[in-house]
Amino acid sequence: MTNIADSVVAIDGFSSCGKSTLAKELAKELGYRFIDSGAMYRACTLYFLDNGIDIGDSSAVLSGLERIHIEFQNIKGHNATLLNGVDVTSEIRSLRVSKQVSEVAALKEVRIQMVNLQHKMGAEKRIVMDGRDIGSVVFPEAQHKFFITADVDVRVQRRFNELITKGKKVTREDIKENLEHRDHLDSTRKESPLTKTDAHILIDNSFLTRAEQLMVALRHIKENNSKR
Repeated sequence: MTNIADSVVAIDGFSSCGKSTLAKELAKELGYRFIDSGAMYRACTLYFLDNGIDIGDSSAVLSGLERIHIEFQNIKGHNATLLNGVDVTSEIRSLRVSKQVSEVAALKEVRIQMVNLQHKMGAEKRIVMDGRDIGSVVFPEAQHKFFITADVDVRVQRRFNELITKGKKVTREDIKENLEHRDHLDSTRKESPLTKTDAHILIDNSFLTRAEQLMVALRHIKENNSKR
């Protein structure tokens, strides 16, 4: 795609609704950098779990955050998440991390640290970032904002297929309970709740293919740019 001004594309939405897939494909199509903000919160959660950090203890949380370094690297064509130099891309998608990530992400100390890091990563612009509060809090000035959603049963099946493919032993019931729990926490938390702003373009991809979803997003970006 040509003649795209330097910009930020913000993609928000619920878990397992395909927002990361869209973000990655948009970044590739636009020649932008993809940043997975959700992976950052998952990496924090993994560190807290592995190091026995009590998330109810603010001092312990702050101390833990000082020892966390998160970065993204392209490894063999894949966007890998590194936690203190170790590739944790697969481990942060485990159900044990999924069960705790919303509680960790709701902590004010964690959100301040992660948002500061996201601002640093996005300082150069020309990025596509997905998450829960990217268009509403992290980059409210983003030129293009999308809010992705899908029917909960569709999301459950997608997540189930993803985990089974990776050899994880899970049930649809456990996944649905986890998704609904996370949706509630993320939508009602005090710090940066998941919300759709008036500037977000809503895409319900329950019955869209990946190619169709990408076409919808690209069409809106083209239309938006033509008005500038």
